[in-house]
Amino acid sequence: MRKEQRLRSGREFAAVYREGRVQSNHLLVVRVAPNGAAVSRFGFVTGKALGGAVTRNRTKRRLREAARALPVAPGYDVVISARRAAAAAGFNALAASLRSLLARAGVLNTEDRQAGAPS
Repeated sequence: MRKEQRLRSGREFAAVYREGRVQSNHLLVVRVAPNGAAVSRFGFVTGKALGGAVTRNRTKRRLREAARALPVAPGYDVVISARRAAAAAGFNALAASLRSLLARAGVLNTEDRQAGAPS
């Protein structure tokens, strides 16, 4: 992800935790807060309970790729936290889980989805 699409400071993460709406399932917890900017920004959290450094980094890479491929509307800060079960889940399961949570949060860009559908 490009630099302007990432949450980097602890203050940015804290703002999303404080002000954001929460959606969760058995694999992920997603917090979404409006940011008023022209771009949506993402942050990824994997705690030590998930596993060792290799497992945590692999899970973050998978989540980053899944988030990059989704048509997220601009103007949101999104923090994606992986639960323990996410370490054993495959990429397709993580991507489907993330898509459903972002759809429930109302941040997926429906115009892009409709434009790609055959008529």
